[in-house]
Amino acid sequence: MAYVIGDSCISCGSCAGQCPVSAISQGDAHYEIDANTCIDCGSCAAQCPVSAISQG
Repeated sequence: MAYVIGDSCISCGSCAGQCPVSAISQGDAHYEIDANTCIDCGSCAAQCPVSAISQG
């Protein structure tokens, strides 16, 4: 199951730099993860300073 970024995201971008498959991009309200590209590694969740990323 792919990871998702919740509304508590502060758009700092630290997660995008950690994604080994470039599945994270800036969305309208906050960063978003492409579920079709995500490999469920969890690198993004470990990097998030506000714990906005969880498994969907």
